[in-house]
Amino acid sequence: MLNRIILMGRLTRDPELRRTQSGTAVTSFSLAVDRDFKSQNGDKETDFIDIVAWRSTAEFVSKYFTKGRMAVVEGRLQIRDWTDREGGKRRSAEVVADNVYFGDSKRDAASDGGYAPAYSAPAGRAPMMAPSDGHSDFAEIGEEDGELPF
Repeated sequence: MLNRIILMGRLTRDPELRRTQSGTAVTSFSLAVDRDFKSQNGDKETDFIDIVAWRSTAEFVSKYFTKGRMAVVEGRLQIRDWTDREGGKRRSAEVVADNVYFGDSKRDAASDGGYAPAYSAPAGRAPMMAPSDGHSDFAEIGEEDGELPF
């Protein structure tokens, strides 16, 4: 069986970070995803898709994404059955995100008033950080160093 989804769209609202009773981070947001074709009247149609991210992916999304940012979401489709306040049976479809990536550049985000780092943290992996003592195996390359070897 295969249940894999990849979506690219813009966040329709700021992500909402919550915690379960056991302290697990969960973030919910929705993506506006344009369809690849136009309707019979010539308009582009958009789907609004609910996304749920858990643990480190949830924390990453809530920290670096805001309304209007382009995101690429990789995950699986999940159908949930639930009961509304009147006792009626309801069904919802949502994507459970395994990985979330930036779909736009830092420059694009800056023009929108936002900021995004140059990396994305896949589920279960923390982003790599520079050593806290300020020393690293990499040296800064200045403009006076001439041509780069690539």
